[in-house]
Amino acid sequence: MGARLAPLTPADIGPRVPRRGSAVTAWLGRAVLRAIGWQVVGRLPDVPRAVMIAAPHTSNYDGLVGIAAILGLRLDIRFMAKHSLFRGPAGMLLRAAGGMPVDRRRPGGVVADTRRLLAGGDPFWLGITPEGTRSGAGEWKTGFHRIAVELALPIVVVTFCYRRRQARILETFWPGGDLEQDLEAIYAALDDVTPRHPERLSAPLKRRR
Repeated sequence: MGARLAPLTPADIGPRVPRRGSAVTAWLGRAVLRAIGWQVVGRLPDVPRAVMIAAPHTSNYDGLVGIAAILGLRLDIRFMAKHSLFRGPAGMLLRAAGGMPVDRRRPGGVVADTRRLLAGGDPFWLGITPEGTRSGAGEWKTGFHRIAVELALPIVVVTFCYRRRQARILETFWPGGDLEQDLEAIYAALDDVTPRHPERLSAPLKRRR
């Protein structure tokens, strides 16, 4: 069984972690988490910039929990999502929560643009789902690791465990030069997680089960 993690409250967040939002959006995020019976557990590193990855990602429900957590804790986490999702009222909510529309047909450009945004201007955390799909990816997209290495940023691993009904902040890794070694450490941190659709696990995670 995985480690028992303490609930995360705004008082537990260090002063260097970037914040955004208002009392109203924070109330909305906490209200959604209460309504669906989920909680956020674990601890965040007290750093102004970081790369946060969420895996496994097997359901749109993960996004609901994640956005509610970001709003409830007033975290400035900018996450990339398909540009087609940013239409109408849903698009307005995604942008308010820190969503950045991306065209996945130009992955190299996305990495370069994101690296440039992180390196300059006001600090924020970058949120990424490295599997890139909810339907059992054959491999992870590794742009997040490249960004973290080049900018000397920590990688914060977050997951959504449906057995516990928790958004769990599992580990903070400072990546080295060995991509495969770092990926294996991240995969191992996710061994005890129950996603909403286990049959949709990406190949690297399924291999360990």
